[in-house]
Amino acid sequence: MTEFSLDAGIEVLTRTPTTLRAMLRGLPSQWIGANEGPDTWSPQDVVGHLIHGEETDWIPRARIILTKGESQAFEPFDRFAQGRRFAGWSLERLLDRFAELRAQGIETLRGWHLTREQLALRGSHPELGRVTLSQLLASWVVHDLGHIGQIARVMAKQYTIAVGPWKAYLPVLTRY
Repeated sequence: MTEFSLDAGIEVLTRTPTTLRAMLRGLPSQWIGANEGPDTWSPQDVVGHLIHGEETDWIPRARIILTKGESQAFEPFDRFAQGRRFAGWSLERLLDRFAELRAQGIETLRGWHLTREQLALRGSHPELGRVTLSQLLASWVVHDLGHIGQIARVMAKQYTIAVGPWKAYLPVLTRY
């Protein structure tokens, strides 16, 4: 599949909260608080980042494209806002908030009944320039998948030494 399909994308987007809950809920802090070193994110940080995206990125930017087109540039996205905004939140609270916001976002997206012509509408990204609604929505899907992979990688790396010589057969430990 190379062309964006809204229905296929929604299938992934609706599963992300459940996937994250299955991966993370109830795990001790050494799993959810671990990161890959300075200036990297833990699984808990990633969930906060995803919440911030739900609030300020995907649907808000799609709404700008649909209502204002290129005449209003998107606000720059603060990729590190979660550190300030969600300090002190439990992982359970973050997961619940993410699920709530994602359900609202999907409901909004479905309610728009987007046409092929609307998906081709353009907006103005502060760094990337002209982008289409289709590209924005495809990026939302890939963004989710990338962060699910990031969480898996961060968790796997907690056992880098413990796996001993099997590290040679475990690319999740060496390819990033």
